Amino acid sequence: LQTTEISLMLAGRRTICGGLRRAGLRFNYAPPVKDIKFALNELNNIQKHYKALEERGITEADEDTVNTIIDTGRDFASERLYPLNMSGDTEGCKWVDGKVTTPSGFKDAYQEFSANGWTGLSVPEKYGGSGLPYSLNIVLSEMNGSANWSWCMYPGLSLGCCNTLLLHANETIKQTYLPKLAEGSWTGTMCLTEAHCGSDLAQVKTKAEPNEDGSFNITGQKVFISCGEHDMADNIVHIVLARLPNAPEGTKGISLFVVPKLLPKEENGEMGTGDANNVSCVSIEKKMGIHGSATCVIAFDNAKGWLVGTPNRGLNHMFTFINTSRMGCAMQGVALTELSYQHALAYAKERRAMRGLKGKVDPDKPADRIIVHPDVRRMLLTQKVIAEGGRAMIYHCAKIGDDLMSGNASQMAKADDQLSFLTPILKGFLTEMGIVTTNLGIQCWGGHGFIKDNKMEQFNRDARIATIYEGTTGIQGLDLLGRKVMLQKTKPLHKFVWKAYKEMFALVKQSKNRAKLLSMVVPVTRAYLQWQLLTTRILIRAAKNPNAVGVASVPYLMFSGYNVMALFWIRMAAISINKLASKDANVDADFYKAKLKSADFFFSNIFPERKSHQVTMMAPVKNMMNVKEEEFESTFN
Repeated sequence: LQTTEISLMLAGRRTICGGLRRAGLRFNYAPPVKDIKFALNELNNIQKHYKALEERGITEADEDTVNTIIDTGRDFASERLYPLNMSGDTEGCKWVDGKVTTPSGFKDAYQEFSANGWTGLSVPEKYGGSGLPYSLNIVLSEMNGSANWSWCMYPGLSLGCCNTLLLHANETIKQTYLPKLAEGSWTGTMCLTEAHCGSDLAQVKTKAEPNEDGSFNITGQKVFISCGEHDMADNIVHIVLARLPNAPEGTKGISLFVVPKLLPKEENGEMGTGDANNVSCVSIEKKMGIHGSATCVIAFDNAKGWLVGTPNRGLNHMFTFINTSRMGCAMQGVALTELSYQHALAYAKERRAMRGLKGKVDPDKPADRIIVHPDVRRMLLTQKVIAEGGRAMIYHCAKIGDDLMSGNASQMAKADDQLSFLTPILKGFLTEMGIVTTNLGIQCWGGHGFIKDNKMEQFNRDARIATIYEGTTGIQGLDLLGRKVMLQKTKPLHKFVWKAYKEMFALVKQSKNRAKLLSMVVPVTRAYLQWQLLTTRILIRAAKNPNAVGVASVPYLMFSGYNVMALFWIRMAAISINKLASKDANVDADFYKAKLKSADFFFSNIFPERKSHQVTMMAPVKNMMNVKEEEFESTFN
């Protein structure tokens, strides 16, 4: 009997793995276009939003334009980028004598991406772009990021560079750099970190010495510079933090500069590249993941740069780039969750092991498919609802980002307030959940998930960095609780919560099944009341002991993340309920039924996880801070 069971098990492994290879199930990524369009059109009423943007001079983005971008972007992501994902991870970037070569196929894919006009999608037409809304970039970023996150970082950083120059640079700098960034022949980076300082930018030592022609000589070394050197474009534009002579100490003495790898040179009315600018790549890092993205040590040796914005206000200006990148990190969590989910689902639908708990599901087979088992469904549905909920959260913030990039002063201030509160939540929560979900993807595959050829472990490795760069989860927690909530006397929280209360009960009133929707709204309303109460309690504790903020910050962020995602699942459930109740024969009933079941799973299985964070954020400060330094080593010898 044991021999027979072992034979069946081995035969099953060979059959399943071979069948998956033949079917191509392990090696496909299908962009979730139906859900992307749902998030844009039904959750965000994007066409109404885009009509309002047209009145501000943004290029028309009608339904046909949006659908064309999504459909062509889907094909590019799945057919061009995804096949380079695993090979890029295996091959990685190569550094030789200061030059970096990207993995095979990366450069050709980038040139095709640029030729399609996607590098300048949201750059204004006057600077050579298409002038379309910023939020459309987010859609492309999701599809490209799921298909190949390492590759996606190259144009992603250029987007942040463009946004920073658009909002803070003078017209000469804009005219010099934006057209080349928009056409994709130049790419951008952000240069903040130095070997002795990561998130603590008050310690930045890079110097900027003024020249008579208005330029500056930049000297210093930056580390962990993503895409800081590569072979995919003609030039690289570094956005650099540095100190002017006699600048104040700390962050109030940091200025922002644009420093190209090759100096711009205009010939016959066309901008090109001239001499090298004393910018060199000293080395690249050997990393856990995102191997196709070059993480560089960049040295500036009296490199010529130009001031962006106001002297000593560089960190303020750089936050345009930082927040663009933080939203990108949140997307990294969602994109890799989606990719992990699709691969786990394909495997679970084919892999056979054991019998269903209620009896044989496929009695003519040696075992049932693992998708019938409750625990496998738990893992699959967790990935599904985090991907869909995270997508809804990010697309909402991208819509707000349109106002930040193109609104009047009042609209920009309002958008900035909203994003200041939501960005650390999305960055911290969705990147942490990206680690959880890609771990679950490995678990769905069992032992095969631990094998490199099956890709699942790569998704987890690629997701891991997202909780670290652009400010760790701890930094995001302190930013949310300390700066955005406590320093503003809880106003951003209360503004968000009271608006949510009104919206939720308006949705109940409009619902075709009030009892169903109310069953979701009531626990969220209670959680929001707890959110407000807990914030007040932390404020009181912090007045006696400031370490209370540090103890509470990460649990508070995670608690906030579950609460914010819950609001979006209520919105999705409300739409689904009303669509299913309509008489419209064109309604995709299967889609809305699945969406409503996903909402049920979120509220029964995921939303309750906030309660552990509710407890730990109020844990005694002494239990963490009274441990003596030598007591950390009490078990060594």
